[in-house]
Amino acid sequence: MKFKFPLRDQNPEDLIKKCGYALWSGKSGPSFVHRLGSTHYPRFHVYLTKGDNFFEVDLHIDQKQPSYGGTAAHSGEYDGVTVENEAQRITAQIAKIYGM
Repeated sequence: MKFKFPLRDQNPEDLIKKCGYALWSGKSGPSFVHRLGSTHYPRFHVYLTKGDNFFEVDLHIDQKQPSYGGTAAHSGEYDGVTVENEAQRITAQIAKIYGM
């Protein structure tokens, strides 16, 4: 699921960290993860992209680690109630930081 926010004086990376996400350096470059429990999986996984006057959050759930070697493929969910609820939580948190 992808959604956007206006760029303001806060760094998008700092904003997503304030939403409970930690930096993750994976094969696809830097991203951010938020665990759903005490184990590494399942976890929310976010990629950030900056535009001229906005930044985009690309959110999904990694259900488990890749099950076959040499690939980054995993069992992921890109939509559904759980992803939508997390998108709403992120949106509310960033709106609160922005004073909206």
